[in-house]
Order: sequence, then C-alpha cells, then structure tokens
Amino acid sequence: MWEWFRNIAVAVKTVAHGLWVTLRYWLITYQEGRGTFTEKFEYPEKPVEVAARYRGFHRFDLTTCIACDQCANACPVDCIYIGKERVEGVGPDGKKKKGFKISGYAIDYSKCMFCALCVEPCPVDCIFMGATLDLSCYSRDGCIVDYSRLPVEVAWGRSTLNPTAVAQSKVITEPVHGGPNQ
Repeated sequence: MWEWFRNIAVAVKTVAHGLWVTLRYWLITYQEGRGTFTEKFEYPEKPVEVAARYRGFHRFDLTTCIACDQCANACPVDCIYIGKERVEGVGPDGKKKKGFKISGYAIDYSKCMFCALCVEPCPVDCIFMGATLDLSCYSRDGCIVDYSRLPVEVAWGRSTLNPTAVAQSKVITEPVHGGPNQ
C-alpha cells in the first residue's frame, strides 16, 4: 500500500516539475529585451547559422554520378528518382566503354526525412547533405527538385538551393550535363 502512495507522490511531483518548466519558458516570452526571431537573425537577408553536422537539402554532383541506384535503394521512403539510359562509346584510350547517362535525378522533399541514409552507400561520393534549410514553395510541385536540370553551381552547393532556382529549372527542357559517360 505504501508503494501505491509513493507512486502517486512521484507522479504528482513529475507533473508539477513539467508544469514549472512550461511556466518558466512561457514567462520568458514576455521579457522586455527578448526580441523576435527576425530581429535576432535578420532572416532571410542574413541566413541562420547552422551546426557543422546539420542535415539540410542535398548537394549533388551530376558530373561524378555513375547512376548506380544505391542511394535510391537505401532511401527508406523512396523519395529519390533516377532516370538513366545505357550508353556505349569509345574511351580516350581507344577501348570500348559501357555505362549510363543520367537523364534525371530528382528528390521529392515532401517525402524526404533528411536521414542521410542516401549519402553513405554512394561509391563515388556525389551526394552530400547540405546546409540549406529553407526551400519554401506554394505547391507540391515545388518540393520536387530535379538536380539534373539545375545549374551546376546550384546543384553542387556552391550557391544556395532556393525556390527561384528550382522554379527556373522546371522551365529548362534539356539537362545541363548529360553525365560522365558521354
């Protein structure tokens, strides 16, 4: 019976502690010099600093991708779509070469959970998690990013992945680069 009273006391103490933490953070919001998020970080003019290991929107290098489908197979939510065509040609050494030409590499960010499981199995290290944290759009179509149609400086992460670049890439009809096996 004493165990039952002790469990009741522990439950009341735990709930009271949780309510105290909630009340304390609620009262902090009414402090004089607190300021808003946009006053503190000046977003979007000056981007928010992210941690070194932050997993944002992907960076993808189309020039080194060999279309092996390992990143798409590792994705637990199937949000990576790879379009490829078989290509045969002659290499610089005169030998006959076979390979794939990438016709599309799209990621549906409405499904992606940013787990970075697609990064590890890549044998040529052509996909990384970037530091971009904002890809706002007004339609679901804006959440699908085809990296093969983006300009190389945006796709590889030298410039930020932004909604304007994604919208302009949907207008382009030919890929920027056909892949490494041309």
